[in-house]
Formats: sequence, structure tokens, C-alpha cells
Amino acid sequence: MYLFRRIAIAIGAFFLLVVVITNLPRFFNPIPPSKEKVEADQRWVNTSPHWLDRQACRWVGLCGLMHLKADPPVRLDTARQSQCAAGTRNSSASHAIRADTGYQRDLKRRELFGIPEYVLRHAPFVHLYSEEHFWPSDIDDHARHVVAYVDDAPLDQTQPVSLSTMNQLDAPGRHVTLKSKVNVECRPGWLHSTANLPVSFEDEPDDYDVDIGTPERMRLEEYTSWFDVDKEHPLHRISDPRKVPDGNQHVRLPSRRSYTALSREQRRIAARNERNKPNQKGYSKAPATLILVDKGSGVVDAFWFFFYAYNLGQTVLGTRYGNHVGDWEHAMVRFESGEPRAMYFSEHEGGQAYAWRAVEKRENATQAERPVIYSAVGSHAMYAMPGKHPYVLPFEILKDLTDRGPLWDPSLNFRSYWYDYSAPEGEGLEPTQENPEAPTGWFHFRGRWGDKLYGLDDERQWRLFGQYHYVTGPQGPKFKNLGRRKVCQSSKCRIIHSIAEGQKGSWIS
Repeated sequence: MYLFRRIAIAIGAFFLLVVVITNLPRFFNPIPPSKEKVEADQRWVNTSPHWLDRQACRWVGLCGLMHLKADPPVRLDTARQSQCAAGTRNSSASHAIRADTGYQRDLKRRELFGIPEYVLRHAPFVHLYSEEHFWPSDIDDHARHVVAYVDDAPLDQTQPVSLSTMNQLDAPGRHVTLKSKVNVECRPGWLHSTANLPVSFEDEPDDYDVDIGTPERMRLEEYTSWFDVDKEHPLHRISDPRKVPDGNQHVRLPSRRSYTALSREQRRIAARNERNKPNQKGYSKAPATLILVDKGSGVVDAFWFFFYAYNLGQTVLGTRYGNHVGDWEHAMVRFESGEPRAMYFSEHEGGQAYAWRAVEKRENATQAERPVIYSAVGSHAMYAMPGKHPYVLPFEILKDLTDRGPLWDPSLNFRSYWYDYSAPEGEGLEPTQENPEAPTGWFHFRGRWGDKLYGLDDERQWRLFGQYHYVTGPQGPKFKNLGRRKVCQSSKCRIIHSIAEGQKGSWIS
């Protein structure tokens, strides 16, 4: 009897733990799901062919338990890839070999604008993770390996997917996803993109000191509203005009920290300056994407987008969650009259913005003017510092990891555009003078850059504690709120003034 009681208590404790963990995200986000979302979830649960699985999914949140298996990030050898491909359930339309297609240009296109010098002078560096398995990808190469799907059926196409015509896949009421032609668990080479590993910097130190400031670092007095501006809400002065020599004169804040505040960092930079001047070191074959947005009043946002063919989710208790095909990450530098003011990082849970003086810099010729980004392993989320970055769940159960791995210099290879967010739908994006033939159709594509959420009838899928093994791929840069007034993308985010203050952020912030 005692044994049965212990077994009953253990089973009860297990189900209680399941219920608590499943409902924990709802506790911190108490907004109830919409009717449409509830109905969509029911349809997804009903994709399971097993009655017991459907009941376990509905009542205790354990979906697809029979599908649980290891999901290592490593690339399969040739024999295992062939075996995996032979057993794949994915279907795809048959397409002819992709031909080189010229871009249709509007002969009446207005004169193109160039990239301001200050944008490239303050272009970011990206530290990729040292043990990364999925490196930067070229969106043009990605298009070669996907097929357009509507729901679960391939779209009837006469031509393969291309960057110049991708927006033509859209239609009212049509939800398009770009589905991999092969089973992604076969780990095809284009998913890893190892050929795009950046050219290494010689004599790069494994570690070095960075001025992270203190959580209580005093904020500089702001003289203008650069942090909250767009074309409909122009810049305005927020200082006492009696303290300004000329009431109509634009006052610039110091864009660099003082020598005293940066003495240790400046000494480190001076010692390394001649060794690591940016050149072809840091070059990747995968182009980044630079999108410049004029907010009016001399304010320009420079969005740097980075694409990866695959997002490898994180593991919790040995089980992986959050995989998806196609991964867009970005950082943004806000300039006022050519001076950098703040920088946004697309971290998990809405991202984070830092005042310019707070961000780690790396030398550009003779001065530390280029910010440093840390890309998390697998998820490629962008952070301002190396280390552990917990999110969603407490006690570092779910966390991103960053370190000073291979250094990528996106300014050596990128596509660049100016974007007018007030233009009519389907318009507003223009290549810069530096690449006048750059394709634009891909930018206006409203669909998803990866496979649709797999159903429970797919042996690759499971959902435990409300978290999916595979989720739907993301939308592209156009849908990252490029016209936003504030530096932050979400209302919870605020501009912080030191890396130390950012390190204090809790797992729910």
C-alpha cells in the first residue's frame, strides 16, 4: 500500500509540474488568445492520427511524445544524408534548373541615393558563436532550395523562386510559405552554409577587457527628441534655449565617451590597432542587407539584417524547441545629423536598445567607432555582450549563449537600399547607388521564409509545455516595424545606458 501511495504521489507531482510549466508563459502574458488562434490550435491538435496523443495534447499539453528523439546540430555524413533523403516525407514540385534572370528596371526610376559615409564608418561587427553549426546565408542561395507552398500544397509556378519576383507569389487570402525541397533533418549543406564562414582575423585575442559601465551610470542630458521621431512627429528641442548660444542652432551631443571614461579600453585598442584594421579579414560570402530609413529632421535609421538558412532552437532538459527554416536577425543604429545616438539589438523577447556610448566598440582606422554584436548559437539572436542570456523561463532553463567566436565584418559584403515607409504598398524600396541592380521584389514578399508549422502527423514535430519543436519560418525585414518612431521595437524595451545595466535584466524583461 505504501508503494502504491508513493507511485500515486509521484504521478500527481509530475502532472502538477507539467501543468505549472505549461501555464507559466500565460501567467506572464495573461492576455487570452483570440478565437481564431484557439480554433487554429484545435485544428493543429487534430492533425495527430492517434486518439491518445490528441487527448494528452488537449488535457496535459504533451503533444507528439512518440516523436521525441535527439536533434543534434551536426551535419550528417554522405551515407546518412542519402538514407535520410530516401525516407523523407516532404513532397516538392519539380522545377527546371534555375536560370540567370535579369532584373526588370523602371527606366523612369528616380535618381538613386548613395550610402552616407557615417553609416559605414559606424557599421557593426558581429561575433558569431565559436561552436556555431549554421552560418550566415545568402538569401539568393536560400531561394534556390525552397518551393512556394500555400497551406500544404505546392504553388503552381512556371519559374523557380527568385529574389526579383518573389512578391508575385502573394495574392489576397493566400498565405505563402517557402518550404525546403528536402527534409531539413537530413541536414543538407546549404542549411549549414559553412562556405560562408568569415575570413579569420589573425592574432585575435580570446578575451579582453571592455568598459561595461555600471547600472547606475548617469544619463547624458538630451537636447532633442531623437529617440522618438518620424516624418509625422518631427524632431523638437527639449532643452532650455537660454543655455544654447543660438536658439536655431542644432546642438550635437558628444558621440564618443571621454578618454577618462574609456582609458582602459582605449589603451587596449591602441595596442591592437595596427594588427586588426578592418580589411578583407572578416569577409563572408553571404551578403548582409542594409536598409536605410529616413525619419525626417536629420534622423536616419540604419538597419543591418543578417540571414541564416536555419534557426536551431535551444534545448530544455535534453529536448529541443523552436527550430525553423529561414532566420532573419537585425540590429539598427539611429543617427541624428550623422552622429550615432543609440543601437537596437534583436534579442529574444522584443530586443533591447542601448545608448551609443554604452555599446562595445572596435577600432575603425584610428578610433573605436564600430559597435560589436554578439550572435547567439543556433538562434542567432543579437546581444551587446558575451555570456548567458536567459529568457522566457526562470533559473536559466532556457538561455542563449554568445562568445567571441569568428568575427564577421558585414560592411565588406552587403546589399543596400533606401526605404520610404510612407510609400504605397509594394513601393518605397530603392537600391542605393552602390548596387543599382539589386533586386527588390523579395522585400515586399508577405509570406514566410521557411516551412509552415509542422502538424502532429509529421514525425519531426512535438509540443511540450506549450513549446514546439518546429515553428513557422519568419517574415522578412519589411515586417520588422522599420518606420517606428522609437529605437525599440516593443513597448517593454527602453534605451539603457551601460552594458552592466543590460546584464541586470531579468529573464522576464
